[in-house]
Amino acid sequence: MSAPQSEVSQLQSIPSLPLSWVFSLSVPKDAMLIDRKASAIPAIAVPAPSPAQSDTVVLDPSTKNEDIERTSESASVLPLDPFHLRDALKSEKQLLELREHKNGKKLQNYYARQNNLIVSLLKSMEEHTSEARDEEDAARLPVKIAIWASLIANLILCVLQMYAAISALSLSLLATGIDSVFDIGSNILLLWLNRKAESLDVKRWPVGGARLETIGNIVYGFLMSSVNLVVIVESVRDLVTHTSGSVKNFHLPSILAVASALFVKFALFLYCFSLRKNSSQVHVLWEDHRNDLWINGFGILMSTGGSKLRWFLDPMGAVIIALGVIMAWGKTIYGQFELLAGKSAPHGVLQLLTYKSLTFSEEIERIDTVRAYHSGPDFFVEVDIVMDPKTPLWKAHDISEHLQSKIEALPQIERAFVHVDYETSHQPEHRKT
Repeated sequence: MSAPQSEVSQLQSIPSLPLSWVFSLSVPKDAMLIDRKASAIPAIAVPAPSPAQSDTVVLDPSTKNEDIERTSESASVLPLDPFHLRDALKSEKQLLELREHKNGKKLQNYYARQNNLIVSLLKSMEEHTSEARDEEDAARLPVKIAIWASLIANLILCVLQMYAAISALSLSLLATGIDSVFDIGSNILLLWLNRKAESLDVKRWPVGGARLETIGNIVYGFLMSSVNLVVIVESVRDLVTHTSGSVKNFHLPSILAVASALFVKFALFLYCFSLRKNSSQVHVLWEDHRNDLWINGFGILMSTGGSKLRWFLDPMGAVIIALGVIMAWGKTIYGQFELLAGKSAPHGVLQLLTYKSLTFSEEIERIDTVRAYHSGPDFFVEVDIVMDPKTPLWKAHDISEHLQSKIEALPQIERAFVHVDYETSHQPEHRKT
């Protein structure tokens, strides 16, 4: 089997899959829809597991007029691997043998990613939810330490760096000092927004406060950029109006103060690096510490250069630092705007939602459309499922409601909407013609 070149073709390489439906996410009406029957899954009788073991549900006809959430005794499940995805798994030995081929490392990495994808698809939604909850519980204390350690460290370093900038009369160190002042503001803003998001009145804010942190990051980024524009103006003015002296005075205590800040920031960077995926707050702090490493390091270098080599190195360093901060925060602002604007979820999230929705119940004949998009840091999900026109209303309601609950319990899913239809010839929902 030759390895495809794109992610989509990667997914279509799985053997024993008669359709590429698992990996087609928003299907045009003139294209093949995701169809359970077309896959010719053999009917296999399996014992009914406990709810913790599976997320698939098949209603027993005897439960008519009863809610499936109250009839766990009648539930059974589809085969755990109805489309034989497990057949495409590569063993460790096979992965090692792939390295002998041309472009062997790329092949090995490709099939390793495919293995991870298959394992993820075959996990039940309960397993995904449980693993995410365990990770969150395990990271709760380290995340709190990262937030408070960053706040306390930034408060102390702010005093040190402003002292260094004022004592040395260095524009490069002033740029690092201003950045340290805003670091404190960033920490306080993130703490306040996090608590505010948890205490919002759901009657006034029905969708919750998850977007507050995103909005706060955008506002803070604009403030940071504005202050650094002032630093650029002052540095350019110094370059233009400077008239005397080839070098500036060297102030060793100032350099040592900023060097100590550099060391502390490096330690915080390493600590937050391992936790950046567990909390959006820590991710922002990690980016901030990462930026501070080169800001402080470059500030020391240019301030020393202005004292030992040429005077203009100091204001030039301040301009470069300020421009770097503006560019870094500009990238952050752009990313946060994408989240508010509704950027699509990663391909892997859509694949998981598509597969789990199709295999959730035997009553679901097709998947018409699956959408997942950002609304702040988390995702909104829309799933259009197709059932037989003769399906009773109570059964269609219970299956779709149960699927919605399962999806909303997945990590990073803020809200899910499941739409039930009986045909696929209509125009996509919520689309203006």
